[in-house]
Amino acid sequence: MAPIVTVSSGKILGRTDNGISAFLGVPYAAAPTGAELFQAPRRPDPWEGARPATELGGSCPQAAYPPGIAELLGTQTSPGADYLNVNIWTPDTEGSGLPVMVWIHGGAFTRGSNAMPAYDGSAFARDGVVLVSINYRLGAAGFAVLDGAPSNRGLLDQQFALAWVQENIHAFGGDPGNVTIFGESAGAMSIAALLVSPRSAGLFAKAVMQSGSGEIAASETDARLVSAELAKQLGISATAAEFATVDPDDLVAAQERVIADYIADTDPARWGESVVSGGLSSMCLFPTLDGAVLVERPIDAASAGAARGIPLLIGHNADEFRLFIVPNGIAAQLTMGVLPALLGRYRVDPSVLERYAAERPGVSAGDLFAAILTDHAFGVPSRALASAQSATGTPAYVYEFGWGRVDQDLGAFHALEIPFVFDTLDAAPNLVGADPSQAVADDMHAAWVAFARTGDPGWAAYSQDTPQVRTFG
Repeated sequence: MAPIVTVSSGKILGRTDNGISAFLGVPYAAAPTGAELFQAPRRPDPWEGARPATELGGSCPQAAYPPGIAELLGTQTSPGADYLNVNIWTPDTEGSGLPVMVWIHGGAFTRGSNAMPAYDGSAFARDGVVLVSINYRLGAAGFAVLDGAPSNRGLLDQQFALAWVQENIHAFGGDPGNVTIFGESAGAMSIAALLVSPRSAGLFAKAVMQSGSGEIAASETDARLVSAELAKQLGISATAAEFATVDPDDLVAAQERVIADYIADTDPARWGESVVSGGLSSMCLFPTLDGAVLVERPIDAASAGAARGIPLLIGHNADEFRLFIVPNGIAAQLTMGVLPALLGRYRVDPSVLERYAAERPGVSAGDLFAAILTDHAFGVPSRALASAQSATGTPAYVYEFGWGRVDQDLGAFHALEIPFVFDTLDAAPNLVGADPSQAVADDMHAAWVAFARTGDPGWAAYSQDTPQVRTFG
């Protein structure tokens, strides 16, 4: 018999396979259409009868990934206006009080959805964890700063979804007092913001950041410069009322043109210093210091104790930046002569080149650049946030994902760890390659499950004095 669960807006009809029940595309907020696209989320209207929840719901409108990266990551999205939705996987038992994990996807705040096959939560449910994956508004819809609209709408969506989990997860056997949020890339950067947001109190107990940073936040003044560029592309003013009249596809197209302009010309006078330093020369739409949802940069707020008491598991991949320069051929084109200027665009002191070259004799310019940017964008910020959390007396655990693909010169690149965490290697053949290590997936998935249950993934906590790091691979 198909499972039926009652949530705050009505009954939903799921499906059960091999002892695991799944409820897909469940609205946690009303469809953000028309004028509501640029307003705070609100509850969905109640429905009559049992709403089918057996197929994936809609995804936020977005452009495909660039060639090369698209071949590895794919572009798994679903049409539909009801894209503020959640997917839930839970053991098909009458039990209760199970640990809960809520997944926040990545995609540079402009791409991604909870429809990616690698995000299937069946393995977590198999191991006694209720898994929830959420969608949120992306790009201009989620992060453009406009007159007449609240800022950080993407973060507001995430907090609204977490409040929905608090209200409803008991119906799926979950414990609302033992919720762990976890995410990768922009999802991990979102979690850094959620950790320190004054509006997150009581929404979760623990957090996992995969390949994120606590240093990403734009000033409101600088974020408005980006919104002004968007408005210029569209021929309108930077107001919620005028942006709401734009067709979603046209909004995405304008957004992509602005991002391309930004990548080609990262002039702080045009985009603002906080956007240029935070966007890593590829992102220009991301969380803003609005004084309400986000008051300080996450690293600064965490250092002051804003996330005290929330255990943190955080880490990165050994070769993160290779995703951004190997599949598209950029790494092969780089020369030593261009690296100083290129590093300067990323706000990296070119003098580090000498040290990295000395430690890696004979490697190519592309290899040096990837190593430096991996540390700059992911490794150093991860350790900094772990140190800040540890200094408040809160446990922080650090990992490095070191299993790398030997084909295509990719190594342990950005996003590769995801199907290992979810134990979904078979669902991501293009990402993991022909011979992924199931043993590494077993170890990594088990550590995440243990952290969700107890707050301890199975190795010593990190501190400045004892910088313990668990390597997978």
